[in-house]
Amino acid sequence: MHSTLHSTLNIGIPKERRPFEFRVGLSPAGVEMLVQHGHTIYVEHDAGVGAGFGDHEYQNAGATIVYSPYEVFGRADLLLKIARPMQDEIEMLNPGATLMGLLHLASTRQDRIDALLKNKITSIAYEEICEPDGNMPVLRSLSQIGGIMTAQIAARLMQSNFGGKGILLGGVPGVPPAEVAIIGAGTSGTCAAQSFLGFGAHVTVLDKSLEQLQRIQERFPNVVTMISTHRNIERVCSYADVVIGAVLVPGERSPMVLSRENFKLMKPRSLFIDLSIDQGGSAETSRPTTHDQPTYIEEGVIHFCVPNIPSGAARTATHAFVNAAMPYIRDVARLGAEKAMEQAPAIEVAVNTHQGELRHVHRWAVEKGG
Repeated sequence: MHSTLHSTLNIGIPKERRPFEFRVGLSPAGVEMLVQHGHTIYVEHDAGVGAGFGDHEYQNAGATIVYSPYEVFGRADLLLKIARPMQDEIEMLNPGATLMGLLHLASTRQDRIDALLKNKITSIAYEEICEPDGNMPVLRSLSQIGGIMTAQIAARLMQSNFGGKGILLGGVPGVPPAEVAIIGAGTSGTCAAQSFLGFGAHVTVLDKSLEQLQRIQERFPNVVTMISTHRNIERVCSYADVVIGAVLVPGERSPMVLSRENFKLMKPRSLFIDLSIDQGGSAETSRPTTHDQPTYIEEGVIHFCVPNIPSGAARTATHAFVNAAMPYIRDVARLGAEKAMEQAPAIEVAVNTHQGELRHVHRWAVEKGG
């Protein structure tokens, strides 16, 4: 890859091939910005169709449409993806190319990592881009959408015709609203609280940090806050209609805060939504599901454990993600990966593989998964 200051790159935008991944690695607006800096963009035919972007929009923005994944992967000095690549996709990449995506390598199979290392791919995980002040802008944008969507997902799954308890989140005069307990007061938990309040639910938020709970209380005076202890988790499970797992430690496996015993306390056909599932899950009973079969029942409780919730609002999610990621994409494109890593600490901490070496990846045992 060229790494002089004003180098121009071939940038590839492939069509996402994982089931139910409707987002795309760059919007037409993002393409236009990079073309203005002299880069050549190759977009795979129909790459944006799931998010409502047609090939003609990409062409109008200055991209070249190509009709084979081999062409888009093979031409790319820099490949912009959403989901982490599958084995055959890694093999299509040029040795030494740079890959940016939502990689979640901590929870992927070892053979995928071995292929990235063997091919000397520089892989940069958007979800680990972290400014020196601790702000994680790309992860934040996705957590916001996941959190906001949680209430509309819960509203639907609580309906009798979806197998739920038949409870209206906001209740009606004379009938109380649903009880919602959110474990975790980070970005996704806070956005979930806001969204459930909008539906009229009664919301309780638990977190280990008093400071986080203080923030929640100041922003949403109607929310009940509790310190997250085993006893308090048991207490909310005994009465909640909906429990949300929203705990996250960036780059590491999510802490498991809910045990099978907790679910035994919940009322039949109550609902659990695990927003931490893409980092391993926050409950003993969690296992990843898909958009077409999003739920299963354990201990009488409906579990919704879809990792890529924002994909359900693919257009909004792509715009939001590009808004947050664009400064970093621009830096990598302008400087080349090597110089971008040297000059931008926020990018350096998100590098997972480089020159055949593993960096910044906290591994945990993974037997299945992509």
